[in-house]
Amino acid sequence: MSALGWGRRAAGLGRALWPAGRPRVLAEEEAFGGVGGHRRSSSASPCEQDRRKDWGHAELLEVLQARVRQLQAEGVSEVTVKRVVVARAPEASSAQSPGKARAGAEGAAPKLSGRWAQKLDKEQRLMQKRKQRLEGRLQKRERTLAWQRQLRVEPRLLSGRLANQLQRWEQGAARSPWEEQLARLLQEAPQRLSGDAAKASAVRGSDVRLEGQRQRLLSFFECCLLTGHLPLAHHVLVTHHSRSRQQRLLTLAMYNMVMRGWAREGSFKELVYVFFMVKDAGLAPDLLSYAAVLQCMGRLDQDASTVRRCLKQMAQDGLQLQGLFTAVPLGEGERAELLRAVRKAEPTFSPPPPPPPTPQLNTSPLLREVYAKGCPVSYPRLHLPLKKLQDLFQQQLRVELATTVTVQSVEKAQPPTEEVLHARKTLADLRATWETALYQELQETKASEARAAREGRPSLFPYLCLLSEREFVGLLLQTLQALPAQGESLLFLAHELGLRVFNRHIVQRKQLSKQVQVLEQHYIKYLHLLASDTQVAERCLPRQWWEALGMPEAPHEQPWPVSVLVQLGKQLAEVLVQAVQMPGSLAAPRGPGSLIPVLYHVYSFRSFRQIGILKPHPAFTQLLEAAAERTLTFESTEVPMLCPPLPWTSPHSGAFLLSPTKMMRSVEGTQQHQLLLERCPPAQLHGALDALTQLGNCAWRVNGRVLDLVLELFTDKGCPRLGVPAPPSEAPRPPQGRQTPKSGLLPDLSPADKAEMRRELARRLKVAREMQSLRADALCRLSLAQHLRHRVFWLPHNMDFRGRTYPCPPHFNHLGSDLARALLEFAQGRPLGPHGLDWLKIHLVNLTGLKKRESLQARRDFADQLMEDILDSADQPMTGRRWWMEADEPWQALACCMEIARATRAPDPAAYISHFPVHQDGSCNGLQHYAALGRDSVGAASVNLLPSDLPQDVYSGVAAQVEVFRRQDAEQGVHVAQVLEGFISRKVVKQTVMTVVYGVTRYGGRLQIEKRLRELHNFPQEFLWEASHYLVRQVFNSLQEMFSGTRSIQRWLTESARLISHTGSAVEWVTPLGIPVIQPYHRDSKVMIKGGIQSLTFSSSGDTSQKPNTLKQKNGFPPNFIHSLDSSHMMLTALHCYRKGLTFVSVHDCFWTHAADVAVMNQVCREQFVRLHSQPILHDLSRFLVKRFCSDSRVSKSVWASRLLDTLLSVPKTGAFDLEQVKRSTYFFS
Repeated sequence: MSALGWGRRAAGLGRALWPAGRPRVLAEEEAFGGVGGHRRSSSASPCEQDRRKDWGHAELLEVLQARVRQLQAEGVSEVTVKRVVVARAPEASSAQSPGKARAGAEGAAPKLSGRWAQKLDKEQRLMQKRKQRLEGRLQKRERTLAWQRQLRVEPRLLSGRLANQLQRWEQGAARSPWEEQLARLLQEAPQRLSGDAAKASAVRGSDVRLEGQRQRLLSFFECCLLTGHLPLAHHVLVTHHSRSRQQRLLTLAMYNMVMRGWAREGSFKELVYVFFMVKDAGLAPDLLSYAAVLQCMGRLDQDASTVRRCLKQMAQDGLQLQGLFTAVPLGEGERAELLRAVRKAEPTFSPPPPPPPTPQLNTSPLLREVYAKGCPVSYPRLHLPLKKLQDLFQQQLRVELATTVTVQSVEKAQPPTEEVLHARKTLADLRATWETALYQELQETKASEARAAREGRPSLFPYLCLLSEREFVGLLLQTLQALPAQGESLLFLAHELGLRVFNRHIVQRKQLSKQVQVLEQHYIKYLHLLASDTQVAERCLPRQWWEALGMPEAPHEQPWPVSVLVQLGKQLAEVLVQAVQMPGSLAAPRGPGSLIPVLYHVYSFRSFRQIGILKPHPAFTQLLEAAAERTLTFESTEVPMLCPPLPWTSPHSGAFLLSPTKMMRSVEGTQQHQLLLERCPPAQLHGALDALTQLGNCAWRVNGRVLDLVLELFTDKGCPRLGVPAPPSEAPRPPQGRQTPKSGLLPDLSPADKAEMRRELARRLKVAREMQSLRADALCRLSLAQHLRHRVFWLPHNMDFRGRTYPCPPHFNHLGSDLARALLEFAQGRPLGPHGLDWLKIHLVNLTGLKKRESLQARRDFADQLMEDILDSADQPMTGRRWWMEADEPWQALACCMEIARATRAPDPAAYISHFPVHQDGSCNGLQHYAALGRDSVGAASVNLLPSDLPQDVYSGVAAQVEVFRRQDAEQGVHVAQVLEGFISRKVVKQTVMTVVYGVTRYGGRLQIEKRLRELHNFPQEFLWEASHYLVRQVFNSLQEMFSGTRSIQRWLTESARLISHTGSAVEWVTPLGIPVIQPYHRDSKVMIKGGIQSLTFSSSGDTSQKPNTLKQKNGFPPNFIHSLDSSHMMLTALHCYRKGLTFVSVHDCFWTHAADVAVMNQVCREQFVRLHSQPILHDLSRFLVKRFCSDSRVSKSVWASRLLDTLLSVPKTGAFDLEQVKRSTYFFS
């Protein structure tokens, strides 16, 4: 045998025989060092000496085996060598020499003579004994580990007295039933928290760092119960309770949840264990605890004496029996078992009947007319009959049960060439393989997470059991299909995956709990209020009708903590990365046939931050492009509804039929908004609930003619000037100098040229990525529009924390760009009437942006002068004079041209049924609210609160005032003022003036002005910084002169917020419509999800305990307060328009209705603005803030609170402006 061959075999054998329990790295290092390495025995440690003896065994065994083969060759008939496993002797001095061989077959083989054979046989027998001893030890260890893996049931109590009591009861379980033990436990254990326990409980409640861990643990227990893993939940509860550091994470709600699970199972012994832990933790049982005990007694049909003692103890704890049936959320089965147990002790007991629904009346003076009884109303109906609406409901129900919607893409279809068909077949084969691989990977992941849970850790195992593997696989393949070529942030992807799992889980729960059948019964009755061919006894608001139907409100599903969503999504993303592979030949035709990953995890910089990205392999992207599959998949909540949304009846009930939707959208993880809403009296939110319902009940349809024209451009080369993104083929190419593949730049370029080339390359790459993003967004919007063509659909609404409303479907709605708005029109038409055509013409001129300073009559006359261009645009939009393309809003202008053309060509324009929405926009609406708050006559005149013959333009007014200041400075020799001569215009100052009211700082304003100056070709660029710095100062000075009341109110709001945040609180207030508002600006705490392909760190604004961010609180209060006022004005307008039978929707301060109803809407809009600002808004705000932040005795002693009180009481004084003049202002909204 050669030395090399012997070395390899010895090294391999050494690795195979290496003793268990050693680190693998050390073994590898030793293997590499043992072949041909220089030995220095004098410096070897005992462990090293043991290893060398093992090597000696291996080497000697190799020699002995060679000798046996030699003896065979010399004439011995057969020599057998047993398989030898060399194990290291327990002690270093006990190493044995090699043994001997046994010759012969089946006892008849001749024995070998000779010393070598005897020695080998002896060594073989010795090694066999050692192997048996080793196997015995391994089996014992395996039994020990198996015992440790068993789920723990008996708790380890920290209280010695309770532990002894539990031990005595366990030993006497045969004589004393568990029910008897529980009754004694209730009596003997402390009924109240001791001083130390109360203190510990307070610490538990105040330790803000534990809040996230508690939420996660509670969510884990809930998922365990939902997936049938109650023993696992009990095991984790026992494990945490047995460790003092982990016990502080446990709350009474967690103990109650596990107890309730055992009560459903009728497992009294385990329930008693949990009760022991409750007492051991120093917690007092509450109604839910007793409900679980009594429910279990009812299931086990316990005797009356045991139940009676339990009820007596409950009474001694100060808990009322009736509260079990009124204050504890129970299912029907649980309620029945509880009642059965109670009647054992009190046979005549009857649960209190549910209290009759007390009429909840909103007492806001602003809503008195909306909810007044006996006044005539004209609530609108839909234009669809009952049968059609019922069919639409069934369609929407199927969509939400499926959780996804697949639509055809509007990308230009590729002809089915051989290459396309081959790509599609390859993709189909790969997906079939991926399904199997994902299924196996999911099984392994679940097994791994189950092991972690058995160790007492709240792992992801129960979450992975909520959906079937098939559903998880479908979700992951859908995610892979939608992944953009440039990749997606792993954090974003993880959060989205976790959220989608949660949404699917909620839909399944509703389906399994028979909520779908109940919903169907009530929704059919609800449609009688909306259908065109039905009658109801009394017309009322949709929410009122729904509540009268008696639909039981489903229990509120608590969302999972953000950390759970991210960790679950991250785990699923890693499953996708591990399982999804493709042949390497797809990436390189001549490359190896081995499998390569489809997804790669890379790092990239975005906004100066390094983030992890999951990016698809370019070969996979090319395969998708070659296959040219013409489908897109959306979540059901991303698509408009096919039936009227559910009316909003509470902060978490409304909008989609099954998919969970929050009334108030907020940053994931924040809780204060939801808590404030849930604490509100139900009637206080009626205005917001009804306004959101009214906005969502507006039926829409697609403008088919506009869609056809847009698709024509989209499938060609796009038209960025008109907002139609170009395809990737039109993206800018790399610079010509970037030729060499290695360096990327030609070697003969100078360093300056190379730097310029790199900048140009970066710019072009940025443009290409932006084009790709815009193209993808447009593809989603246009594909949905094509999918919904010839259909009626609805856009359910919710609101942000200030009360501003938004449609829930994100891709296709009326809040989008000019193109998105032009694709939509009302599904229900109205005759134009005598003035509708005039309003269409005025609206068209408004869309062009040409006559902003002209009267309405002048705009109408201008439209008449342009009638030839209008008709040409309608008839030949792409081949005629194309006048519409020069408008500020070209696609909406074109749609309006088409509507005017159809109306003018109708036999009777007044009878023409128009579906076109006409807009009325506020004139710098934020400044309008400031001027009304301060009763500022000068400011009111600038923003059209005063009647005038011509509209006032505040931007031109500010530009004129800035020009006055500039001229004065230029005369005094200020150089920058002289440079700016002729460059100050409305456009330069408009953005800054518009955003000052919303809190823009001087720094932000300077950047805005610099951008406008940079667009002026003849402006000297070397003066950009100096000129923008000068102009922003003059703009703020001009606003101070023109809106003195506005600036004083802004300063008061800013200072109040600063002082409030210094007291440690976030700013809160209540809008005039009763919506509670709290600013979600807190100091972020970092949350890390460790392990896997990347440790994810994200900011958590769980805001229940974090300190406020003072800078954001004070800068955000003025604009957010004004936003809450403009949302109140919009909601009031919406409710009164609905009462008058109008179709009404809004884009914040831009109100939409039919052309025939513009005059009525304008009247309502002005009346409600006056009514809103007739309330003492600033004084009401001051009183609320004083009561909320200055009434606490502990806070009132601080210096900050004293200064805050003085500031809050110093409400800015108001001017003498008469609000009634707004009703006569033509251009207030126009």
